[in-house]
Amino acid sequence: MCKVRDILKGKGDKVYSVSPNDTVMHALLLMATHDIGVVLVVQQGDIQGIFSERDCVRDLAESGECCLSMPIREIMVSPVYFVTPDQTVDDCMTVMAGKNIRHLPVLDEGRLVGLVSVKDVVDAIIREKDDLIVDLEHLVWVNLI
Repeated sequence: MCKVRDILKGKGDKVYSVSPNDTVMHALLLMATHDIGVVLVVQQGDIQGIFSERDCVRDLAESGECCLSMPIREIMVSPVYFVTPDQTVDDCMTVMAGKNIRHLPVLDEGRLVGLVSVKDVVDAIIREKDDLIVDLEHLVWVNLI
């Protein structure tokens, strides 16, 4: 079974973050610069929240305006759910589906070591299923010979 650490080996451990006092515009520019859809909100090494493009769109839809100068702490999502490197992709899917979220920070003994997205998890599950199909096909051919 694929573990979170296996996903991180393939994608790396780079995670972008902003502080709670940074503006929405600062976060959006950071996301645009790095072609990412989410940033963590971190203060003194502690994860305070998470902010995604969807959060900005939701705020715009609810209030009729997205104040780009507002501090990210006013729009970020908190609490932040996370996983550990030893958890499985199935564990990730359970948390993501149960909490209706698309990104999970990865903490190893309280230290941020990466971030996995629903795309990362789905890709890992598909690879697992493809490997299983190949193994089963091989088993069938061996038994037919």
